[in-house]
Amino acid sequence: MTPGREAGAPGLRERKKERTRQALSDAAVALFLERGFDAVSVAEVAAAAEVSKPTLFRYFPAKEDLVLHRFADHEDESARVVTAGRAAGTAPLDALCAHLLDGLDRRDPVTGLCDHPSVLAYLRLLFGTPALVGRLHAYRVRSEAALADALAAGSGPPAVDPLAARLAAGQIVTVLRVLAEENTARIAAGATADALAPDAAAAAELAFRGLREGLSL
Repeated sequence: MTPGREAGAPGLRERKKERTRQALSDAAVALFLERGFDAVSVAEVAAAAEVSKPTLFRYFPAKEDLVLHRFADHEDESARVVTAGRAAGTAPLDALCAHLLDGLDRRDPVTGLCDHPSVLAYLRLLFGTPALVGRLHAYRVRSEAALADALAAGSGPPAVDPLAARLAAGQIVTVLRVLAEENTARIAAGATADALAPDAAAAAELAFRGLREGLSL
């Protein structure tokens, strides 16, 4: 282990790569917001970020990933919450519900309960571009698979059947998506995040109560 570096912490090279990845994504999103996703070429993004196209593609295999980079950290978030919760003796659904409520309190954009202008502009870009919506579906599929693996791992006895874990993960991911979409829609209709927060928290509690009654997790 390198002196002065915590175990598991990213090294200098990894941090530099992540900063470059973030800078490329930010440059692309700024162009897409200004002119529209389909009107901006990858070459124009590379030029704006002052890198070559091959360099850009080393960081982002597809144009859509330049936008969806902001979801990358969330792809296995639910799986990580379940794993950490289990280590602390917390049931998966309880851990996920607590994590969601915390995200609502922090106005985490992934919960939909965020009315910052830059977030709203990003969401309009995302959900107003068919290619991005299609790519987002792939992210959600991977998120669901990671959650299913986490639910099935280290859960015995009795062990969770892999199919049962997949079915549970599908229900949980759907609940999280619907709650976020409801918050996003109400904010788009004129509600503020602060005014909506109590309803959003109550909806989250209600949704997870339903999951607890239907899932033995």
